[in-house]
Amino acid sequence: MNIHVMGSVAFDRIMTYKGNFEDLLLPDKLHMLSVVFLIDRIEEKRGGTAGNVAYNLAMLEEQAHIYCSVGHDFRGSYEKALQNMKVNLDGIRILEEQLTACAYITADQKGNQITGFSPAAMNTPADPSAFSHIKTGDIGIVSPGNAEDMGRFPQIFKEKNVPYIYDPGQQIPAVSRESHLASIEGAQALIGNDYEIALICERTGCTKADLMDKAKYVITTLGEGGCLISQKGRDDILVPAPKISMLAEPTGAGDSLRAGMLKGLTKGFDMETCVKLGSICAAYCVEKYGTQEHYYTLESFRERYRENYGPCPL
Repeated sequence: MNIHVMGSVAFDRIMTYKGNFEDLLLPDKLHMLSVVFLIDRIEEKRGGTAGNVAYNLAMLEEQAHIYCSVGHDFRGSYEKALQNMKVNLDGIRILEEQLTACAYITADQKGNQITGFSPAAMNTPADPSAFSHIKTGDIGIVSPGNAEDMGRFPQIFKEKNVPYIYDPGQQIPAVSRESHLASIEGAQALIGNDYEIALICERTGCTKADLMDKAKYVITTLGEGGCLISQKGRDDILVPAPKISMLAEPTGAGDSLRAGMLKGLTKGFDMETCVKLGSICAAYCVEKYGTQEHYYTLESFRERYRENYGPCPL
């Protein structure tokens, strides 16, 4: 079974602010905002939704196929890093005249984030010649990336009977109402944080109950509050967040969680177990500064799962 990851490959310029954003925001002045955050630290790291998901899947001993467009600066350290992790890069289109997408991410001490994103090469859809890799019996995820691809890949997955996770995330405003509705319909899971799920409801005109009529599961991530699994006709299940040693930086935690979920789905596990696997991946991620800086073996992963949730099924 192959795992197909449609999303972005990007460079992350990650910055940290030692205070809290809310302390500098005046509610009655939001219409004329002028705020400066004094940055304590800045580093450039490998990132992007597809890159982050594939990185975690590699540590879980799964080879992901990535689909996106990148610029000439992808060649070098980023390309070599993914090759060393045995990620399949056949679906990556390299545009020699473009730069790779770049995210400028500022996080405060509570883990709140403000992000500026330059799509650059990501404005170009993935190369359709690579879609032949997608076969019935595989599994996929549609992550924030090129808006055209985000509408196209759910159709491809459904045509080939490939279960998929729909994760529009930061690209919710860039995707049309009609495209969202078509992509949610028949998805194995719709996932987002509580703000994103609310935004999807607003964008589509659906209630959460409506979304559960369309996708098998609606999963809401709640940060340190864990993950809420919702399914039509059943009680919600709250999966608590695992213990962490420290919160270094939250960027990439969601992508790590998606990777663990995909691993569980390839094994045929129930959704609660899949989310628990993903939560352990996310815990490793937030303890490091950067989205692809953490590392674990299957042995250490199993032990951490056991400490938080009981015997690990892997």
